[in-house]
Amino acid sequence: MKPLIESIVTPLVDHPDLIHVDVEETDEKIRYHLTVHEDDVGKVIGKNGRIAKAVRTVVHAANSDTSKKVYVDIM
Repeated sequence: MKPLIESIVTPLVDHPDLIHVDVEETDEKIRYHLTVHEDDVGKVIGKNGRIAKAVRTVVHAANSDTSKKVYVDIM
């Protein structure tokens, strides 16, 4: 899932080398922590959070084979 998140976010940012995805997994949930350069946070979130919501939707759909909840945090 990390490569999927990175491939979605890379064309959006000015500093693609600073993209970092950490995974935290428990019995009930999977949480992806997406970290980008501070100048790129707004680009990844988008107007009214539209891009962030789209990224979360794609990750959730791609991870539909498990019953765990999926979260994507953007920092």
